[in-house]
Amino acid sequence: MRKIIHIDMDCFYAAVEMRDNPEYRDIPLAVGGSGPRSVLCTCNYQARKYGVRSAMPAAKALQLCPDLKIVDGRMAVYQEISQKIRGIFLRYTDIIEPLSLDEAYLDVSDSSECHGSATLIARQIRQEIFNELNLTASAGIAPNKFLAKIASDENKPNGQCVISPDKVESFVERLPLKKIPGIGPKTAEKLKQFGYHTCADVRSSNVSKLQQIVGKFAFSLYQRSFGLDERELETSRLRKSLAIETTLAHDISSVECADVVNQLFPKLVRRLEKHNDRSITRQGVKLKFADFNQTTVELQSQECDLEFFLCLLKKALARADNRGIRLVGLTLGFAEKEQGTSQLSLPI
Repeated sequence: MRKIIHIDMDCFYAAVEMRDNPEYRDIPLAVGGSGPRSVLCTCNYQARKYGVRSAMPAAKALQLCPDLKIVDGRMAVYQEISQKIRGIFLRYTDIIEPLSLDEAYLDVSDSSECHGSATLIARQIRQEIFNELNLTASAGIAPNKFLAKIASDENKPNGQCVISPDKVESFVERLPLKKIPGIGPKTAEKLKQFGYHTCADVRSSNVSKLQQIVGKFAFSLYQRSFGLDERELETSRLRKSLAIETTLAHDISSVECADVVNQLFPKLVRRLEKHNDRSITRQGVKLKFADFNQTTVELQSQECDLEFFLCLLKKALARADNRGIRLVGLTLGFAEKEQGTSQLSLPI
């Protein structure tokens, strides 16, 4: 039986700013730009009480919380602290899958620290993060990645949750589907319309029925409803795509979009130079309209070609319906590393 820990720092960027600036500690705080088109990176728990959330437009956040203090991010500082956190992880295991600067999976199945107790290892890691960096973290401990990630959110902030093997059945059965990674609000609402609210509802169905609702995610969803997840930790993850985008200071018309693509393309090429060992498989153009709806057009391609981007732009603009454009983005997809697949015996 594997022992997986998911460590998730509590409102990481905001917590660093509160640590370094005492005047921010007792006020609603967010990290991100404060311009009319800016989006928040994260916010502290005082701000969340007002409904402020990560990835929310700054203008909307200020409507919900007029006293919100928005500060610029300091990415170099966050990266340095993230490396120190990883150093703490390495005291217990070298099987680490970082998901971002502020969260990671750890496989401690073979660790002899804390008498091999994953629960005690997680507790000690959190204590060392606090003692050495004056920051708090939450943890989930479970037999697999899926359950560990959900568990880390159960007792936030500054807490941990253990799902032992003998508790998996009861925990998963009553788990709301909206808590499963990969199920966003729209998918959760769609499942709800068909009578699927919890994992127990999914268990009583089958993959064929689920495919009609969630497509290729059906098999994974069915697995998760039984608490199954055979994924190993990816200690060296290959980038699957590369993207660059810009949120415009004001809405523009369709005829102005080509100029934005021409400005973005050289920046994308410069970023691509760092990944010259990767094979390109597709190009894409993303547009977000004035009403915040968005569209993406992608087609197969083996190179980064400006003219091809402009052709994709025309296809995307055909969906504009006279709406203004507030964001333009370019994407490249890379060939994925071939991986073996394992099959679980589940009813279909």
